[in-house]
Amino acid sequence: MEAHAAQSPLVAARLRRRLTLEEAAARASLDVDAVKSLEESRTYRFPSTTDAIAATVVYASALGITEREARELAGLPVESVVERWSLRRWAIVLAFVAALAALMIFVLRPQFFPAAPPAAPAALAKKPAVAPPLPERWEIQVDVYNGTRRGNAASGVANEIAGLAYGIGDVKNADRRNYRATRVYYPPGAEAIAGRLAEELGVGTAALPGGDDPLRLVVIVGQTGN
Repeated sequence: MEAHAAQSPLVAARLRRRLTLEEAAARASLDVDAVKSLEESRTYRFPSTTDAIAATVVYASALGITEREARELAGLPVESVVERWSLRRWAIVLAFVAALAALMIFVLRPQFFPAAPPAAPAALAKKPAVAPPLPERWEIQVDVYNGTRRGNAASGVANEIAGLAYGIGDVKNADRRNYRATRVYYPPGAEAIAGRLAEELGVGTAALPGGDDPLRLVVIVGQTGN
């Protein structure tokens, strides 16, 4: 009996995988007795031939037996792909693949490797630098000070500035009341937004050395608007 089991293809496949009978049965989710009956070719232990064949398929699948290994275990000839194809056929296939690759390179090369565009004239190559966009008016806070002795002079200008959608900060009297002209004072980096506000008010601009917020302007109302 053992000599017969040792010659069984299923036994050989199991031993190749170094599995015990119990381990192989657990892998296939079959009873140990059923696996032992398959390995010993005792198919009469199954209810029918169909059940025996089905159990064999499940067991072989659980062991991972490939077609090539199955033919080897069954003693059938195993042919490799190279043996099935003659050298002449391989040469024909390789020549066809090479010709196809050359054709694809010829057809697709213009798409993947387009010709370099002609150089642009020097006059068009150098484009003028575009100034960055100014901050929105509502992002800028404007403090308005009355530099005159006229009452509510700062409030009137503040209302005008608010109507332009600027944010309004302090509205009060200046430290002195003898400013001659109304000016928009700007901190470092805020010259552009000061120029925009000054143009809208029709007044001039002046630097504000002590300022440190580039989004905050100061308008001092003077005796005249310019």
